[in-house]
Amino acid sequence: MYVLYEDSGAFKAEKIFSQSDSTLQVESESGKRSKIKTAHVLFQFDQPAPQALLTQAHALADTLEIDFLWECAPQDEFEAIAFAQEYFGHPPSAVEKAALIFALNSAPAYFHRRGKGRYRPAPPDILKAALAAIEKKQKQAEQQQAWTDELVAGHLPEDLAAVAQSFLVKPDKNSLQWKAFDAAVTQLGTTPEKLLLQVGAWPNPLKLHRDRFFATHFPKGHELKALDMPPLEDDLPFADVEAYSIDDITTTEVDDALSVTPVSATEVRIGIHIAAPGLLIKRGNEFDDMARNRMSTVYMPGQKVSMLPESLIQAFSLDAGQVKPALSLYVTANLETGEVSATETRLERISVKENLRHNWLDADVTEEALDNPDAPLPYGHWLRPLWQFSRHLNRERETVRGKPENNTRTEYSFYLEGPPDDPESIVKLVPRQRNAPLDRLVAEYMILTNKLWGAFMAQHGVPGIYRSQQAGRVRMSTQALPHEAIGVPQYAWCTSPLRRYVDLINQGQIIAAAQHGVSARLVAPFKPKEADLFAIIGAFDAQYAAWGEFQSTMERYWCLRWLQQQGITEVTASVLREDLVRFDCAPLVTRVGGLPELERGAQVKLAITGYDELSLDIHCRLIETLSPEP
Repeated sequence: MYVLYEDSGAFKAEKIFSQSDSTLQVESESGKRSKIKTAHVLFQFDQPAPQALLTQAHALADTLEIDFLWECAPQDEFEAIAFAQEYFGHPPSAVEKAALIFALNSAPAYFHRRGKGRYRPAPPDILKAALAAIEKKQKQAEQQQAWTDELVAGHLPEDLAAVAQSFLVKPDKNSLQWKAFDAAVTQLGTTPEKLLLQVGAWPNPLKLHRDRFFATHFPKGHELKALDMPPLEDDLPFADVEAYSIDDITTTEVDDALSVTPVSATEVRIGIHIAAPGLLIKRGNEFDDMARNRMSTVYMPGQKVSMLPESLIQAFSLDAGQVKPALSLYVTANLETGEVSATETRLERISVKENLRHNWLDADVTEEALDNPDAPLPYGHWLRPLWQFSRHLNRERETVRGKPENNTRTEYSFYLEGPPDDPESIVKLVPRQRNAPLDRLVAEYMILTNKLWGAFMAQHGVPGIYRSQQAGRVRMSTQALPHEAIGVPQYAWCTSPLRRYVDLINQGQIIAAAQHGVSARLVAPFKPKEADLFAIIGAFDAQYAAWGEFQSTMERYWCLRWLQQQGITEVTASVLREDLVRFDCAPLVTRVGGLPELERGAQVKLAITGYDELSLDIHCRLIETLSPEP
C-alpha cells in the first residue's frame, strides 16, 4: 500500500511501512524511512508505484485547463477528491485524483486553499484582480529580462541610463532596473563599475570616480548657498607688524602669516597671525551650519570644494595689502638660547605685506643661506630670525621624541592643465622635499601655535578638540593629552580655520578665553563635557577620512595618467616590504608579483606592463635588482 502526502509544500508518494492512529512510517524508493503525521496524508493507493504515480499525475495535470476547472468547481469550499469524481465522470483513479490536486494547487489565483485537500474558487472580482497582477508581473519579468539581455549585449537601455548613477551609490534593490542590472553583472561575471563603463554609462573611469564621490557626499551639488556678509568688527586694534605668508602657488585661502619684531640684540617678538572667521561664524548660525556640514575643504588635483563660501573666505583670508581681523599669538624669544620669556594671545587687525609662495623661494632659501648672514637671501631680515628660533623649537621636540624626525621623502604637488574631469588634461608632478627649510620653518610655528593655544584653552577651563598620540594610537578628544610623535605635551588644531572645522571650533574657544579670561568657561561657545562636542569629533573623524581617501584616489589616478602621458615604460622603485614598492619618480605605491625577498630600501628596476584606471592598479614586472642593500 502506498500513500500520497504533503511535506513542506511538496507532494510525495511513498510506500507505507507501518501505520498507527496518528502517524505512518513510510519508506522511499531509496529505502529511507521517515515518520509522517496522518493529518498530512491526502489518500492511500495500491497502484501504480509511487514514482509512476507522480510522473503520470503531473503529466495529466498539465493537460487540465485551469479556467475550465474554475467554471466547473462548486462555488463554495469543496474537497478535491470529491470534485475529481464529478469532473472525470467516474470514480477517479489514484493518478486522476493526484492530477486534480496538483492542478488546483498550482493555481492559487483561481483556487484558495482551505486545508488539506480542500479548496475554494476565487470570487470573480478577486480572480480578475489576481490575474491582472499576474499579467503585470509577467510583463515586468519580460521587461527585466529584455534589459538584462541588452546589457549583456553591450547596450545601455534608456530606462537604465536615467538611474545608472544610483547603481554605485544607493541602488533601489527592489526596482526592476537594479534587478536587471544585477542579473547582467552576475551573468557576465564582472563588477558593476566595469559593466557601467562597458555600456557607456560613464565615458571614462575618471568621471565614474568623481561622480560616485559627489553623488555620495554632495547629492544636491557642492555649490554653497550665497549668504549676506554682515559688517566685520572694525574696532579691533591695528597691529603695526611686518607680516608675510608662505603658501603653495595654488593656495587661495591664506590662513596664517608670520611677523618678526626686534626687541633687543638677541630677543625678538614673533607673531603667528591666524585668520579669524570665528568672529563671524558663531555656533548655530548659517555659516556654522555650512561649515559643520562639510567639516573640511575637499582637495583633489586641479580642484577643491571649499568648506566655507567664497565671500566669507575673501572677507577673512589674509590677502596682501588688505586689513583683516586676525587671532594672533606673540612669542618673545631669545634667539641665542631659544628661551621664551613671554607669550600673548590677542584679537587685532593686521595687513600682510606679501603673500609669498614656495614655488618662488624654495630654490633660494637654503640652509646655507639661512645660516650665513652674509649670503644673499630674499626677505632675509624676516626669514633668518624665524629660522634661528625654529631650530631651537625643533631640537626641543626632538629631545622629547628621543629621535629626529624622518622627513627625507619627496612629496609632489599636482597641477593640471585643463579641466579636472577630463582625463586628457595634462598633469604635472612637481617634486618637493618634505624637509625643505621653508617647510620646516612654517611647520615649527604651526606646531608651536597648536601647542600653546592647546595649553591656553586648558588653562582657562574651556574645552577644545585635541589630537593626541599615546602608545602609537592617534585620536581626537577634548582632553589636553601628549602627542608623542610630534613631541609636545598637548596639540590642538588651531591654524587652519578657513578649511578645517575643528580649527574653527577651537578658534571660537580661544577667542572667548582671550576676551574674557578666567570667566571664559561661562561664555565660551562650548562648555565642558558638552555632548555636542563629542558628536563633532565623531563626525569630523569620519568625514575627514572620506575626504582624504578621495584625495588619495584622485592623486593615484593622475599618477597613472602622468606615467602614460610621459610615455614611461620602465621605472626604478624602492622596496618597502615583501612585494610592496614605492616608485622613485612619482608618489605611487604598488605591489609587484614575483618580487624576490629583498631588504627594505633595496632598489629595483621595473617594467610597466599595463594600467587599470578603474581599480587604480598598475601592473609591473621585475627587470633587475639594482641594489640589494638598503
